[in-house]
Amino acid sequence: MILGMNLKRILIVVLAGIALTACAVQKKSGMMTGDVYTGTDTVEYLATGVKDRVFFATNKSTLTTASRDTLRKQAAWMRKKGKLSFTIEGHADERGTREYNLALGERRANAAKDYLMTYGISGSRLSVISYGKERPVNSGSNPLAWSQNRRSVTVKAN
Repeated sequence: MILGMNLKRILIVVLAGIALTACAVQKKSGMMTGDVYTGTDTVEYLATGVKDRVFFATNKSTLTTASRDTLRKQAAWMRKKGKLSFTIEGHADERGTREYNLALGERRANAAKDYLMTYGISGSRLSVISYGKERPVNSGSNPLAWSQNRRSVTVKAN
């Protein structure tokens, strides 16, 4: 009985997270944001359905299966855009010190960069930056917000 209640709670949190993630898309001109690229190649990019972010477990910088799939799709799109450069932003949730989260964000961004490079994207086209916990996509202080803030985001470099 208790196990069933816990599973229901977990399912509710996961479904709420999915719903809120869809609502938390930020628009930035000329960048991959949410599920769209809003630069000059918008129509082509929308057709690809490639997401701009991957998520991480608490205190981890290991890529999940879903993250690797997203990054493979990003790499395929990037190969078609050989002249564009990208910045991979590393982020963390609010827990932990500023220093710890900056280091964790950098490890996450580097994990994404390294994976993209294994799929033929030159390291000279990719830079990393860590924002740690300074730029949350969800300002809540709960497991859902934390899961949304543990991410790396690929954006077009200026």
